[in-house]
Amino acid sequence: MTIQATTNFITVTDRAGGVQHRYQNGKVGEVIRIGSTNYSYLSFIYRGATRNRTGDNLQAELTLAPNAIAMNIARQAVASNWLVRIDTYTMNPSTFAVGRQLTQDVWVASSFSYDPDKLTVVLSSGIDAVGASAPRGTLTSTLVGALPSTAQIRNQ
Repeated sequence: MTIQATTNFITVTDRAGGVQHRYQNGKVGEVIRIGSTNYSYLSFIYRGATRNRTGDNLQAELTLAPNAIAMNIARQAVASNWLVRIDTYTMNPSTFAVGRQLTQDVWVASSFSYDPDKLTVVLSSGIDAVGASAPRGTLTSTLVGALPSTAQIRNQ
């Protein structure tokens, strides 16, 4: 039986790209360094991408303890539409040294809720199909390769 340890690393940035917070959920009370970047410990659970109830957007969730510090950070992140990047890495189970990167997800802090047991921050994708908000830009063949020139596309 093989043991595989993983850790999630959170980088919270404002819309101008300024880093507001960096956290990890792997080593209690310690700092983990990746390259020249330090990540402090924060107890959280990351639940990755799921489609929302109406099927028009992807969402993820961060679950934290409902304390005043976490609630203030969540409130500010949602009010300011901060970006949350979550990197998941393998960790050596014996030494807990950082291994290889498994995933990287980038989300927008869209809402939060809390009760006496937990604080839940809902993260959504940057493109909202209902609100019709999307990052400004144009897809060109130079950027993404061949683009279809007809609406008749078949998947075989």
